Amino acid sequence: MRQNIYDNDQFFQQYVAIRDRENNYNNLLEQPNLLSLVPTLEGKVVLDIGCGMGDFAAYCVREGAKQVTGIDISSNMIQVAKERHLHDRLTFKNIAFEEFAVRNESIDFISSSLVFHYVADFQQLIEKISAALCARGTVLFSIEHPIVTANKGNADWIQDKDGRLLYYAMDHYQKEGIRKGNWLVNDVIMYHRTFSTIINTLIENGLQIEKVIEPTPTSEAVSKLPSLEKQFRCPSFLMIKAKKG
Repeated sequence: MRQNIYDNDQFFQQYVAIRDRENNYNNLLEQPNLLSLVPTLEGKVVLDIGCGMGDFAAYCVREGAKQVTGIDISSNMIQVAKERHLHDRLTFKNIAFEEFAVRNESIDFISSSLVFHYVADFQQLIEKISAALCARGTVLFSIEHPIVTANKGNADWIQDKDGRLLYYAMDHYQKEGIRKGNWLVNDVIMYHRTFSTIINTLIENGLQIEKVIEPTPTSEAVSKLPSLEKQFRCPSFLMIKAKKG
């Protein structure tokens, strides 16, 4: 059974509270950098994997996409997405990508924000994405950075006796596979993969890397959320844009 942590009511309520704050990591760091990589969407067919509450899918409609489909394994997410975003060119479906039927070479742009580290079989995921993309189609995704997922579930920042951060304790980097960490609830499952595995899987499936970003915050963002200062020492996110050859 695939993990569906976002339908855990305790987790979901806390998650929504975080996302509804104006100043959070998504709004100040992840989303601005992801949006900077979005290609021209006018007249394009778009698939957003793990669409969450639908904000990015709705953005794609506003950017002129011909048809946008947002899919998510969480019924909680899809319910909110349908309540918040109504448009005749926008469809939301409560389904995991692994079970989603998509025709080969039918999608111009596939996006995913902070989802792929929850997927157990990355090779299968990328194979299906590559098959679904039209020639010269684009995939753009963000994930938790491999430096962070490597050490998930263990002590991360090492502090001195006064509580000052000394360094980030990255460990077990080359040992890929399942990780369990505590975020909002206990035992949230993620999957660690090395940077080389991520990049090479894309290349081996006919996807040409166009851009890689390990985002750092602006000074304005840090002033709004001081904890973002840590991003200059250890990145939380990795973003990759690739095109089908």
